[in-house]
Amino acid sequence: MTLGAEGEVTTFKVRLVAKEYTQRPGVDFEETYLPVAMAKSIRILLAIAAWYDYEIWQMDMKTAFLNGFIEEEIFMDQLEGFTAVGEEQKFTMKDMGEASYILGIKIYRDRSRRMLGLTQSSYIEKVLKRFKMEHSKRGVLPMRHGIKLSKKQSPKTDEELKRMSNIPYALAVGSIQYAVQCTRPDVAYALSVTSRY
Repeated sequence: MTLGAEGEVTTFKVRLVAKEYTQRPGVDFEETYLPVAMAKSIRILLAIAAWYDYEIWQMDMKTAFLNGFIEEEIFMDQLEGFTAVGEEQKFTMKDMGEASYILGIKIYRDRSRRMLGLTQSSYIEKVLKRFKMEHSKRGVLPMRHGIKLSKKQSPKTDEELKRMSNIPYALAVGSIQYAVQCTRPDVAYALSVTSRY
């Protein structure tokens, strides 16, 4: 899916994985890999763009790697100024304009002060809605001071176990971890404590 500036779905996309037969049962057979930049790499590039007041533009390449001219499974950037004669039109590139949203992260900018900010508010709202917590009380701190969690609080009776089996706890923790990685390092301690149980 491609998301718009407010997190709404604008386009549905699908990716065909070639050579899936190279994955091995019991090792990586159920895994899916996509070449996506790390959040810290994106933050570094955005910080450089803010500092030097660079423009930030997004491009979408269609079939950029479907027509590679190598036999090994290695992809690299082509040298600047190098053109393979007759291969120039093997893919199309769509100019998506100035970047305002990337990987579910909204970019806002004050160019006069050379400041750039990132927010995942629409992602966080979606996570809250997914886990039926959209009406929960918002706090100033990610975790109340003095809170103690322990394994003793885990469900013990059959009724408690059944009730907790309907709560996708690991999925919720993973959803929060994505926000911590991208824009909310302030929640890292609370995530660390809650992910232990």
